[in-house]
Amino acid sequence: MRVKTDPTEIALLKELARNDQHAVKTIYKQHYKMVQALVINNNGTQDDAQDIFQEAMIVLYEKAKSGTFELNCQLKTYIYSVCRRLWLKRLQQQQKFFPELNGLAETVPVEEDVDAHGQLNAELHLMEKAMQHLGEPCRSLLEAFYLQKRKMTDIASHFGYTNADNAKNQKYKCLARLKKLFFAEYKNNNV
Repeated sequence: MRVKTDPTEIALLKELARNDQHAVKTIYKQHYKMVQALVINNNGTQDDAQDIFQEAMIVLYEKAKSGTFELNCQLKTYIYSVCRRLWLKRLQQQQKFFPELNGLAETVPVEEDVDAHGQLNAELHLMEKAMQHLGEPCRSLLEAFYLQKRKMTDIASHFGYTNADNAKNQKYKCLARLKKLFFAEYKNNNV
């Protein structure tokens, strides 16, 4: 499946190619926090995040200016991929590379395989849809465990379960429901 590129993002890239400051500010406002979180959560500082974002903006500017660049995914996806590759390279150079980042192999090569990243983006969109249809308390329980990284004992007391094992059992049931909803959406959308 090919992800349709947003016309406003294409227009933004054209403005960027003309060195339009409005385009630069818009991209910064929309995407910097994502890059900042990526860098800071992976052994970086605020200054590192600014450097990486600046380097990514230069890459994006040069690509946009080339006139041959085709954006085949969301701009957010492209910027994230560029920043992640740049940050992993920098960590390798500083020998601060940690196993949980696990190498450049799991990043999307920017010049190649953007379609695969678009596929992942589409699947993530379907997962968001499935989460919306999941309902409460399942949605909150799964978010508490997987996104907020809370402990089962914490979740048990917050959601009123008698113990962590009961909360874990409920989490398993919620996850099974989420998988069912996701795959139903997946089949309907032929992703």
